[in-house]
Amino acid sequence: SGCYDCCIRCIGAVPYPSLVATLLCYAGMALFCGCGHEALTQTEVLVETYFARNVQDFVVMASFIKYFQYVIYGLASFFFLYGILLLAEGFYTTSAVKQTFGEFRSTQCGRCLSLTFIIVTYILAFIWLAVFAFTAIPVFFLFNMEQTCLLPWNAMPGKACGMSLASICKSSEFYVTYDLYIAAFAGAGVTLLALV
Repeated sequence: SGCYDCCIRCIGAVPYPSLVATLLCYAGMALFCGCGHEALTQTEVLVETYFARNVQDFVVMASFIKYFQYVIYGLASFFFLYGILLLAEGFYTTSAVKQTFGEFRSTQCGRCLSLTFIIVTYILAFIWLAVFAFTAIPVFFLFNMEQTCLLPWNAMPGKACGMSLASICKSSEFYVTYDLYIAAFAGAGVTLLALV
């Protein structure tokens, strides 16, 4: 009976909303970071193969892509650690935990810590809303390219974007890149939902 009661108390002490939000955050970040990183790599290949005319411009763009990939590494690390901290704070503040420890008095430090986490999480959600909107840009751009690929090449007033676009439309890399950006966009949406 003592072991059973202990198990029931432990199960009751789990902050399920925080746990679900943490898992959603991790899933969304994994999708965003993994697919975003790969989409950027594929974009570099597409530009190099079909659009690079000036070597200097391509070098600048390639270094810009590398910068964004390093930002993705940083985001993944930060959200992994922040998710652990939020989950630990969720365990700490769950009413079931308070019942487990009997009479529980909230300290000034504990209230301040909880308030800090709430404020930081809302600021992150607002920032992540901007990331979510920013991630929509390549999806929209590639969607328009795909729609242009469906136009007949003798459509008036003439050929759209010339042979470069015609070549991209026939490549599987374009559609893989498009799907990766859609997945990264979905991952950003899931992360935003988890933060909210």
